[in-house]
Amino acid sequence: MVGNYFIQGKISKRMLRIGLSLLIALPFLAGGIAMAGSSKTDTNAPRVLKEVVVSASRVKETKKEVTANISVITGSEIAQSSARDVGDLLAERGIGHIHKYPGALTSIGIRGFRTDAHGNDLRGHVLILVDGRRAGTGNVAKILTKNISRIEIIRGPASVQYGSAAIGGVVNIITKRGKGKPHVFVEGTYGSYDYAEGTFGGYGKVKMFDFAGTVTRSALNDDYKTGGDDKFYNTGYDSKDNISLNVGAEFYPGHRLGIIYHYFNADKVGSPGTLSKNDRDDYTDKSNKSIDIMYEGKTPKGMLSWMARYFNGIDEDRWMDPKGSNPTGWDDGKASKRKTDQEGTQVQASLNLKQITATAGFDWVDYDIKATWNPKKTEYENPAGFFLVKGRLFNDRLILTGGLRYDHYEVKVKEPAGRTEDDNHTCFRAGAAYLLGKYLKFRANYGEGFVMPAADQLAADYVVWGRHYVGNPSLDPEKSKTYEGGIDFFYKALAASATYFYTDFDDKIVVASGPGGERTWENHGGATIKGLEGSVSYDVGSLFGWEFELKPYANFVYLFTYEDDDTREDLKYVSDWTASYGITLSGLKGFSGNLNFAYTGKQKVDDWESGIWPTPVITKGGFTVADLTASYKIFENKKYGNLTVKGEVRNLFDKDYAYVKGYPMPGRTFYGSLRYEF
Repeated sequence: MVGNYFIQGKISKRMLRIGLSLLIALPFLAGGIAMAGSSKTDTNAPRVLKEVVVSASRVKETKKEVTANISVITGSEIAQSSARDVGDLLAERGIGHIHKYPGALTSIGIRGFRTDAHGNDLRGHVLILVDGRRAGTGNVAKILTKNISRIEIIRGPASVQYGSAAIGGVVNIITKRGKGKPHVFVEGTYGSYDYAEGTFGGYGKVKMFDFAGTVTRSALNDDYKTGGDDKFYNTGYDSKDNISLNVGAEFYPGHRLGIIYHYFNADKVGSPGTLSKNDRDDYTDKSNKSIDIMYEGKTPKGMLSWMARYFNGIDEDRWMDPKGSNPTGWDDGKASKRKTDQEGTQVQASLNLKQITATAGFDWVDYDIKATWNPKKTEYENPAGFFLVKGRLFNDRLILTGGLRYDHYEVKVKEPAGRTEDDNHTCFRAGAAYLLGKYLKFRANYGEGFVMPAADQLAADYVVWGRHYVGNPSLDPEKSKTYEGGIDFFYKALAASATYFYTDFDDKIVVASGPGGERTWENHGGATIKGLEGSVSYDVGSLFGWEFELKPYANFVYLFTYEDDDTREDLKYVSDWTASYGITLSGLKGFSGNLNFAYTGKQKVDDWESGIWPTPVITKGGFTVADLTASYKIFENKKYGNLTVKGEVRNLFDKDYAYVKGYPMPGRTFYGSLRYEF
């Protein structure tokens, strides 16, 4: 799609719709350029409560004004991590369930909900964003960490802000934006099992122009051993290529036109099956590509601010199952494919007054999905409007928030012949926060989330393996209501947070039998989830007046209840406990290091290795994985640049573990890298 629109110069009805929506919005956005206004800044607020986030309300705000539970993984934390993609990074942070296979497939869960196991953006219950718009995939292994500024995690529903799939939470991956003196760098990494990686990048600002970007290629040429000393074959890949680029021009103070480009491509990634039935020649090819064009502006004193964006992307997966590995199987040796073409617009404007901020906007997204299985061609179109408001009372100590969103969606099954169906949905959120003194904040939040039915669930009419599938046009979206209360505390070097939440999930979409024996879908059942989230960190270096940081930390999620409303059984693939804890050292005469422990609790899972149908449900035990990183700046010179060496040990204690039963992860692995920056 990027090639069609930007290289060949073709124009479609969708492009006309995009242009019209932007034209309608621009007079309103530009009308306030000459207006003036300012908002009050609380100079006495604690440092942690002034941290800038953007995910919670789609506009920049200080953390003290956020009523939901927000976690931020900072750029320095990403740099000290051993993770190379977002999936590994979130696993280190213990945010919830991790569903990770060898290669390049990782889904993640928050509060008992997760992204789709195969990366389908529309079928997940946790939403992945890149710079505030839908990533087009739920497979976070397709997003590398090299050019990420920070990651903001909304725990709990955010459908009012971002629409369908944001039930369990939202992960917003924010790319770097260039500032300061221009720098370029080159970095090389070598590790266990012939892992090799090279990166070239740069960042900075020259007059009105800013840039930040990286180009990375890696290869894993050998099969790995597990912590149990078993050889797991077909776990390498030929190459993973990644380009991340964010460039822009501030052509007038407060007005920036920017382009963001993402490219990920993985060739011949091994698909080994389970260790007990190790397949030595299956492989997958995976890619995710996108381009964003953004305009951000504001009036001279910030009374009005606005943003307009157009984005276009392709997410594609190709699975190969050669006959040699499965000579008696059903596969004919040909590739299975799924390709998702995505495009959309976002337009929003904010009125920023001393006591109130109001934001109104319009989203439009369209997915065209092609697959080698039925339904082979489907389309999903979703225009939506939203309104968000925030009020500040009692000298900015009481913060009240609210929001409303209306979504209309239309789905089509194009091949084989199906139908066109449409529906709509409205959701609501409200919250409050109260600052008791300079160090303590109480907050409460109510949010609604939803997942729209897929095209086949609403409009199917086809046969697969002799069974007739018929869509149900009366389906409702899956819905959730979440209530939460929390407390944030910061005093000097101590930061702590705790949140209790209760989620009622209803109208789950399940496969059912129709009156004529055909397969269809219906809303049936739900779930109840209750839990506690917490975090604490303390900079010991600050306590003793040291010039370096020595900070122990811990984050955890504990679910009291996570059960199916009908069976009263615990939900599958959900752990009662997840946690991360460790200690970070930075700024000690050029030396930095991090020791991190990530714990995943026991969970009920389907035992697909058993070969029994129906699949038995078993309890999979918990495990803890430790990772160690250390870096040292060998020299630093204003004229000649600086050189940094970094060492990493993943799975430090050689733990035999698996996020998915039958797919054990590597045992102890080592990596060394050298980075020169000028």
